[in-house]
Amino acid sequence: MKYLFLFLFCLGNAVFSYSQEIITADRYLDTVSERYANVRDYEAQVVIRSDGADMVGSLSFLNPNFLRIDFSNPQEQVLVFNGENLTIYIPRLRAVLSQAVTPIRRAATPAGGVTLASAQGLQLLRRGYIPAFLTGPEPVALDERNPELVVKLRLTRRLASEGFREIILSINPETLLIRRIEGRTLADALVRFDFTNIRTNLGIPEQRFIYDLPPTANVFHNFLFRDTD
Repeated sequence: MKYLFLFLFCLGNAVFSYSQEIITADRYLDTVSERYANVRDYEAQVVIRSDGADMVGSLSFLNPNFLRIDFSNPQEQVLVFNGENLTIYIPRLRAVLSQAVTPIRRAATPAGGVTLASAQGLQLLRRGYIPAFLTGPEPVALDERNPELVVKLRLTRRLASEGFREIILSINPETLLIRRIEGRTLADALVRFDFTNIRTNLGIPEQRFIYDLPPTANVFHNFLFRDTD
């Protein structure tokens, strides 16, 4: 009887410990959201790949949704977003593209995918997508060419209004910061955002997101869509 009791006690402890280690995709995404809730601002290098072409730049982000990217490729191109207005300067055309943006339209803008790497962006993902582990909670290689370890979540659209049909988040398991976002649009195009050299809570001022338009540039309003409902 004594050995039976000891066996049951050990078995119970083992089951309890195992159950404590189980983590769901929902809970993991919550943990990442909690991490970003403590990030007031950050800087990073970003590479945006779309249609086989890469755009490279230095990114500044300030909560809730101030974003600026100063591109080195295309050189001198600038993207600035304050949560309501998107401005893109294209130097080779001497053109400024301007668009008023509502939350419903945000994911459809060039800034939409980048701003998903924020506390507010993750809240929107929690409402609009269903998360699941791509292969499991264990870290895996970022891709076949990069052995960097990440945890991958697949987010499947639950609302027809979402701009991406599916999103893959690759998360650094140590920092809980997003390393890569891959989004498949409704037109079945793949867009990828890579974040490296991330530095958080630097005290970035709002003034950084004020952009003075070049005086010789032509301004084109509502270049994405006319309605902002």
